[in-house]
Amino acid sequence: MLLIGHISGSHINPCVTLGLTAGGRFPAKEAVPYIVSQVVGAIIAGWVLYAIASGKQGFDAAASGFASNGYGAHSPGGYAMGAAFLCEVVMSGFFVLIIMGSTDRRASAGFFGLTIGFALTLIHLVSIPVTNTSVNPARSTGPAIFQGGWALDQLWLFWVAPIIGGVIGGLLYRYLWGEHRAT
Repeated sequence: MLLIGHISGSHINPCVTLGLTAGGRFPAKEAVPYIVSQVVGAIIAGWVLYAIASGKQGFDAAASGFASNGYGAHSPGGYAMGAAFLCEVVMSGFFVLIIMGSTDRRASAGFFGLTIGFALTLIHLVSIPVTNTSVNPARSTGPAIFQGGWALDQLWLFWVAPIIGGVIGGLLYRYLWGEHRAT
């Protein structure tokens, strides 16, 4: 957060960008350029990880899965598509709710980084067995491109579900606890 917080608010996640937009905290006209930048950054990061991993003899991104998100046979715990979809919607929704609540001007200043970080850790602990945790469509895109097979076929879920969850989280916060409720 210290590195880019003053530039972007540290939301490097299309789900968060669209959730904040739905919640009235981010201008809609800036959402698409942010999302494009987030995806380009994730692809670059995926390439860096691929370049590093390729330095090990025998590495195969397609065979290893390359930390891609998946459901069915590609879910770490073998969870079906419906369970994976629901998990990503719920986890993404809660993530945006927590971000909006902890960064609200009425919240205690200075603790939002810890709150968001701990929440994301808990989200990962819960959902890694289900989908390998996305809650970030850009993060899902980078590895999927380098995995190149099934991960690209399943990538749609890791865009649609987190965005639905993020928008629901943003709308819920806006209408249940938004600034208009305090006045």
